[in-house]
Amino acid sequence: MVITGITGIIIGYLLGSIPSAYIATRIATSKDIRQLGGGNVGGLNVFREVGFWPALAVGIVDLGKGAATVAIALWLLDLSPVWVMLSALAVVIGHNWMLFLRFTGGKGMGAALGSLLVLLPAYGYPQGLLFLFGAILVPFIITRNVALSMGVSLLSLPFITGFGMKSGMGTLMAIVLGLIIGLKFLPTARAAWVKSKNKSDFIFDRGRKAGEKKAGD
Repeated sequence: MVITGITGIIIGYLLGSIPSAYIATRIATSKDIRQLGGGNVGGLNVFREVGFWPALAVGIVDLGKGAATVAIALWLLDLSPVWVMLSALAVVIGHNWMLFLRFTGGKGMGAALGSLLVLLPAYGYPQGLLFLFGAILVPFIITRNVALSMGVSLLSLPFITGFGMKSGMGTLMAIVLGLIIGLKFLPTARAAWVKSKNKSDFIFDRGRKAGEKKAGD
């Protein structure tokens, strides 16, 4: 089981390392996404700097990376819940520190959401997805700030798993997931805080001009 579990983790990391944002930007513009905008290898940076359709493709692939990792670990490798969750963490780590881009990467929200799309229903808590998307949607409607909305959803995830799944291990993994993604959000969030003329601008996205960046996926 240990060898199979490690295999699941390796598969997750390698799938996470697929640089979808880099590839989509190269195809669309022949440019390096790491040299555009905030330099983040993620869907939001592609949306801001390249366009909607390339960003949509990136989002689909990133969600697919997370979903495929959990599906492989759960049904193909028949791993226990702990190994499945570790594989899910591995795909986020792979996305954030991509092997194929010298360990640069994105912030991991797409891969994390893709993992949860399979993970929560598979372990008997599909309604957790409603709470999770609500935790994203409500702050976004109020603030129009994608990064802040994602941050709120990450903070809510341990409570969703703790109260809904009644799983101590699931709650612990949710906390670790938040820390992994938070490590990538923190530097750009700090920069956005310093650059904000009015601190309310850090919270409320009032239609920034092209080229102005906040923390994002």
